[in-house]
Amino acid sequence: MASAGDDNLFTGPIGEEYDFLPMICPNVVTVTTNLGATVAAWRPGAALRGLEIGCGTGTSTRSLLSQRDDLNLLAVDASPAMLNQARENLASYARAGRVEFIESDALVYLRALPDESIDLVASNYAIHNFDHRYRRELFAEILRVLEPGGLFVNGDRFALDDHALQLASTQADVRNMFKVFGEAKRYDLLEDWIVHLFSDESASRLMYSSATLSTMRALGFADVRSNYREGVDMLVTATKPSSAARDID
Repeated sequence: MASAGDDNLFTGPIGEEYDFLPMICPNVVTVTTNLGATVAAWRPGAALRGLEIGCGTGTSTRSLLSQRDDLNLLAVDASPAMLNQARENLASYARAGRVEFIESDALVYLRALPDESIDLVASNYAIHNFDHRYRRELFAEILRVLEPGGLFVNGDRFALDDHALQLASTQADVRNMFKVFGEAKRYDLLEDWIVHLFSDESASRLMYSSATLSTMRALGFADVRSNYREGVDMLVTATKPSSAARDID
């Protein structure tokens, strides 16, 4: 999931052993399942061209493809270590022509796509890794490449607007990391995940929920809403206005 603005830890041990994520972030399983279910329920019966930003090892890619038989995906990630795992984990989908894995920075790849060329864009626990400026540019490019009426769905870490509650959540995350990696005697991974958490919690990156949804609305997304939330883990959907709606505006 590493990309411009990230700390590139996903190119090292974190990316190579990303299966620890559900143990330190249990809600990721629910969010990932809901990501695929949301796409499965959207425009039933229509063959869809999709783009996944930050596919990682392919866990969210599998959720999307397994719940929607008429979906074909371009799955983008900048970490070779994670993409290698995704290609191995989803080899049958790749052979069937349903997914193409692409090593690229997310924003660079989006900028090369034509306007209104994608039916849906999905992402899962990737966009919070980017700094505010990069993230805003990413949202703008997602909106540009979506066809009118297209869907954007993002499962991710959204910071709580109450700063005291956010601090308590972060403290709980740290305690759980010490428990999980301590029991596994993987203090090397503990160090990398703590460093990564400090990056996530930095002022230049912390993705507060209300501010982020407001930014998306200001850029032109419609029907921006939270479909699931448990602590900092949230699933957000938004659409690109149809041509008629834009003409009325």
